[in-house]
Amino acid sequence: MKTEITEISQFYLVGITVRTTNQNGQSQNDIGGLWGGIMQGNLLAIIENKLSDDTYCVYTDYESDYLGDYTCLIGCRIASLDHIPDGFAGITIAAGKYQVYDPEGKFPEKVHAGWQEIWGSNIKRAYTADFDLYSANAKSFEETEVKIYLAIV
Repeated sequence: MKTEITEISQFYLVGITVRTTNQNGQSQNDIGGLWGGIMQGNLLAIIENKLSDDTYCVYTDYESDYLGDYTCLIGCRIASLDHIPDGFAGITIAAGKYQVYDPEGKFPEKVHAGWQEIWGSNIKRAYTADFDLYSANAKSFEETEVKIYLAIV
């Protein structure tokens, strides 16, 4: 998997959330349900002032590390947190240094494989907010472009 280190500026997201854990496969069920709700309800269309149609899946509010509880938000980047629809949450992604992973292979398997590699690594994580960025311009579901941003110290 190709990687690079980059600095990002602060930005804002609005989406729907779930509190979960990676223990006992719980996150697969919870985050899968979140994705299902987003898709079935076409919920991203409700978000006003989107800066693009790219989708973010954010992992934040870590209890400890990747084995503890955390909050997942699926949503879109917006200009400000001034207008958050009912039932949605808004978060700020702080400026900082990120290790960016470009997983290879077919979607969605490449995302899971990317996270498996990250969890098995000894990278010094900040555990502030990590996220997957899904490009909106995919030719097909299997060709969805994704980058994983990991907050590092």
